[in-house]
Amino acid sequence: MPYRMEQQRLHEKQIFTGGQPLDKADKVLIMVHGRGALASDILPLATHLEVAGFALLAPQATHQTWYPASFLAPAELNEPWLSSALGLLDEMTREVHEHGIRWEHLFLLGFSQGACLTLEFAARHARRYGGIIAFTGGLIGDQVHREHYSGDFGKTPVFIGTSDPDPHVPVARVRESAAVLRDLHADVTLQVYPGMGHTISAPEIRLANKVVLGA
Repeated sequence: MPYRMEQQRLHEKQIFTGGQPLDKADKVLIMVHGRGALASDILPLATHLEVAGFALLAPQATHQTWYPASFLAPAELNEPWLSSALGLLDEMTREVHEHGIRWEHLFLLGFSQGACLTLEFAARHARRYGGIIAFTGGLIGDQVHREHYSGDFGKTPVFIGTSDPDPHVPVARVRESAAVLRDLHADVTLQVYPGMGHTISAPEIRLANKVVLGA
């Protein structure tokens, strides 16, 4: 099913949208692109996902990056950009909720740097979401700072897929991140694909549809 795409500004945020208009949708998927990419690059991924009837929102990072250094760098090297990016997701999710979308009908998805940002945001704001999909990502920081994370996912379904090895995201960090989400009561499915490379694969799409979207 083709999805419309248009660019608009929501409270001065540059957002690409697709799927159903927000005022007609029962569910929302926020899609977060990776480093060096565009929001318009990740939005067409929805054509492979079981999201008919969803409103799709894809924010655009300034200069195509959410933060400048590696996600494994000390936090101060990624500030103030990281806090700004996390604040953007916080604003977006709250605006969607205030628009009448229940938290359990709000879904989050990211790839690479966008997956790291998605997982970091969700772990800092754990609640019962509709679901979370992270294609190659882990929690952000030179180490996992568990004191940053709180709340209760209430069995939110989470799918995390990654390659072993991956040139940017160590599998050990992905596994540790999955453990943190489980401690916050997320229902996490982690799948590691030997030699997949830094990409999104068809098997990942199938599992994301099954585990998170219930297809």
